[in-house]
Amino acid sequence: MQTDHRLGTFEDVIAGSDDAVRDIAVALRQLIDQLDPDSVEVPRPGDRAASYGVGPKKMSESYTYIMPLKGYVNLGFYYGTSLSDPNSLLEGTGKKLRHVKIRDLAAVSRPEIRELIAESIRERKQALGH
Repeated sequence: MQTDHRLGTFEDVIAGSDDAVRDIAVALRQLIDQLDPDSVEVPRPGDRAASYGVGPKKMSESYTYIMPLKGYVNLGFYYGTSLSDPNSLLEGTGKKLRHVKIRDLAAVSRPEIRELIAESIRERKQALGH
């Protein structure tokens, strides 16, 4: 994973979160790195989120983001409406954006979470010809 530190660090993004939320965010980050070791991480402390993608451009090159909130982490998908989501995990009403609320560390290990991330990676790489 490459990290673009121009805006801050992942630690800046998770600062102020409780231990359980931090643990979830770190585990999601590790899972994304496992699934796409070439991903570009862009921590955005001002948004309290970190984006992951094939390049640093948030709305075109990113496929997912981690956003720690109070009591859970939003695992967001920039092109979520393009994902198959057979388990109906995705929430949201945006034109393209969708998210899953990850409320405990065990949820990070669920195969359907892994598959959503993997599918979002495939979608962006295919869309951008990577």
